[in-house]
Amino acid sequence: MTAPALLLSAIASGQGKTSVTAALARHHLRRGHRVQLFKTGADFLDALMLERACAHPVHVLDLWMVGEEQCRRLLDEARRSADVVLIEGVMGLYDGTPCSADLARAFDLAVLAVIDVSAMAQTVGAVAAGLRDFGRVRLAGVIANRVAGEGHARMVSAALVGIPLVATLPQLPASLPERHLGLVLPGESDDVDAQLEALGRSLTLDERAWNAALTVAAERPTMAKAPAAASRIAPALHGLRIAVARDAAFAFLYAANVACLESLGARLSFFSPLAGDAVPAQAGAVFLPGGYPELHAERLSRAHGFHASIRAAHAAGVPILAECGGMMALAESMADTQGRQWPMAGILAGRTRMQSRLAALGLQGWNTGHGELRGHTFHYSIFETPLGAFARTVGYPGAAAGEPVYRVGALTASYFHAYFDSCPGAIAALLKGLDP
Repeated sequence: MTAPALLLSAIASGQGKTSVTAALARHHLRRGHRVQLFKTGADFLDALMLERACAHPVHVLDLWMVGEEQCRRLLDEARRSADVVLIEGVMGLYDGTPCSADLARAFDLAVLAVIDVSAMAQTVGAVAAGLRDFGRVRLAGVIANRVAGEGHARMVSAALVGIPLVATLPQLPASLPERHLGLVLPGESDDVDAQLEALGRSLTLDERAWNAALTVAAERPTMAKAPAAASRIAPALHGLRIAVARDAAFAFLYAANVACLESLGARLSFFSPLAGDAVPAQAGAVFLPGGYPELHAERLSRAHGFHASIRAAHAAGVPILAECGGMMALAESMADTQGRQWPMAGILAGRTRMQSRLAALGLQGWNTGHGELRGHTFHYSIFETPLGAFARTVGYPGAAAGEPVYRVGALTASYFHAYFDSCPGAIAALLKGLDP
């Protein structure tokens, strides 16, 4: 028996997809159901919030970055272990390459359209029909967000000719908090669980329409005949202890990347620079993921134990992989959102500074000797450095020049966020101090 899987999408960002997905998860958890959530696209923050909502690791699905085979494997595993599988889309249903509709078509997923109806009534019928007909997806129904009341809900329902209104969510006094890169980290909000519970309890589900949507979702499951084997190389990191920074400044860590390192035989030791932790003395490699170092720049500048230990590790030739925020923490200084300068570890010549406009966004790949390492970039800061690039990523789609990759000794640093499973051989080489 396999669980139905539904993709929740919308006409654009800002329609409330994360809130609705979290509300559905909490609603079903209260009923004792096993819920597995996914996030479409290269996203850390929504995935972290959804993980808090469903109390399980949330993987991202992207046909290019993750790959169709790995997406299928992750979906298959979820549908075998859960009662319901929900996938939050990215941006609008047809936005991006690949887009959420591409994922739906690849796996024949039924779609629920999340529509913000706060400033419309009957027009919702045209919007829903357009989403259904533009790209030939299986639209199982609509979830109306920010509904003003019962009368408003009746008007919305009447306008959806031939399309079920599956659920409604009212306009709530508070929404999930956001900042410049997206949602605030769940651990930084004191009342995030209360907000998630409020979302779940505020959801009004039409049981008949919901069950019909689940039936549509289960009509044509695209399960593999047997669980596909994960794309892995030999345990090239067997016995290697990798120190992984993880706290509010270094939180952008794919669950799949942790699983990839462990599958390669590595033993992971998590530490918190913000809590005053030094790099574990026994570490044979260090991974500094991205996050929000700019919001903790003053505190990070006083993390003397971290600074001394990461400099000592680098001097000793310990391989270090630093992504985005991790790279920012290794520069000579960082200018925060108010323009104040804070000293950093000083391994990389140059400084980073925040700016008000987006510096880079999009999928990218790094052509290595082991194959293409895929991932993405998303940052507001810029790195002013005299260092030359060791390599450079390439944008997708197309071949526009992407992010510089810097090498200083056994340190590899870039704004590029890698999805490790796309090329585990390259990751294994980097964490062993070799050229990828």
